[in-house]
Amino acid sequence: MRKTFLVFKNEFISVVMRRSFWLTLILLPAVSFIVLMVVSALQKSPEASKAANPVLQMFSPPPAPTLEGYVDHSGLLRAIPPDYARRLKPYSSQAEAERALQAGDIQAYYVVAADYMKTGQVIYVRLDYNPIGSMQQSSVIQQVLAYNLLNGNMELAQRVSSPFDLEVVYLSGQPQRDPGSLLTFFLPYIVTVLFYGIILNTSSLMLSSVTTEKQNRVLEILMTSLQPTQLLAGKIIALGLAGLLQTVIWSGASYGLLLLSGRTFNLPDSFSLPPQILLWGVLFFLLGYAIYGSLMAAIGALVPNLREASQATAVVMLPMIVPLVLITVLIQKPDSALAIGLSLFPLTAPVSMMTRLAAGSVPLWQLLLAVLLLALTAWFLVRAAAGMFRAQTLLSGQEFKLKILFRALIGKA
Repeated sequence: MRKTFLVFKNEFISVVMRRSFWLTLILLPAVSFIVLMVVSALQKSPEASKAANPVLQMFSPPPAPTLEGYVDHSGLLRAIPPDYARRLKPYSSQAEAERALQAGDIQAYYVVAADYMKTGQVIYVRLDYNPIGSMQQSSVIQQVLAYNLLNGNMELAQRVSSPFDLEVVYLSGQPQRDPGSLLTFFLPYIVTVLFYGIILNTSSLMLSSVTTEKQNRVLEILMTSLQPTQLLAGKIIALGLAGLLQTVIWSGASYGLLLLSGRTFNLPDSFSLPPQILLWGVLFFLLGYAIYGSLMAAIGALVPNLREASQATAVVMLPMIVPLVLITVLIQKPDSALAIGLSLFPLTAPVSMMTRLAAGSVPLWQLLLAVLLLALTAWFLVRAAAGMFRAQTLLSGQEFKLKILFRALIGKA
């Protein structure tokens, strides 16, 4: 026990005393906080400065409707509803509309094709390249066309253009998020990337520590006074504690920034995260690190140097990438069979479950089942990696092969 503690003490101090550790630990939340404060200060500045600031424009209300023109070659647009007359101006020819556009009288103009009834073709012309601009007021020309096609029945035109207004009600009573808001996607996405980065970074420290000591032949000295299992236990606990410190600070800072962002930009309550997500985050990090840290230690025990170990990392970390590839499913359909399967499968559960927690509520039984499966998998892999920490394995080194790794984990190598 004393030797394990000495390994733990030396490993933990060597990690936390690195300048890079503290830079990544403190600098990221500090920079995020400074950016938030700068944006908050600029938001309180006069309207002129807001117009010149692209960051603030993201959080500003959409601009007032502007005047656009139209040229009707089809002869369908016989009347314009009074509410739309100030937003659409008729022109008899494209040349006339072009001159008005060049003069700045209108922002853009539409050309309704002569065979509109057959093709439905409408051309949108503007001076600058702006793919979003064509969507800002396209509903206006749609409503006007529908109004004329339905003989001036505006109520029917609006109903045809928008057949229903869908309202989603959750019996759980949780705050409902706007499906059209970017935050509905980016909030869980940020949580996903955060936990992926933390688990990957902490597990990589284990790989780097073992392979560096092998390459520098420090392990040959340690093997004279330490049992391999004592060495592994000390490293896992030390690096896990360092990673836990990083997780708590980054998660706490992210949660605090989210609360401040809600006050700064007046975000609705539906874009807040429950406080218990921090507790689940710590738990899923510890179990995820125990799994991937053990796999990294097993790779480090097999390969002769860090270069070959880095090549093997991509294979072992592949399951962690799956939630990133399927993140749209996890966010938009968190209760689908695929999302539930990813959040219960031990190798994808740490990241997938945190994504679902950030996207909405998760039944308690799924959380507990995921924790149980993760704990069993972590127990097996820690014991398997400890079995690989034998003197002949650590000191020999061999070319990495996935088949050899799997056989060694189940005790067949």
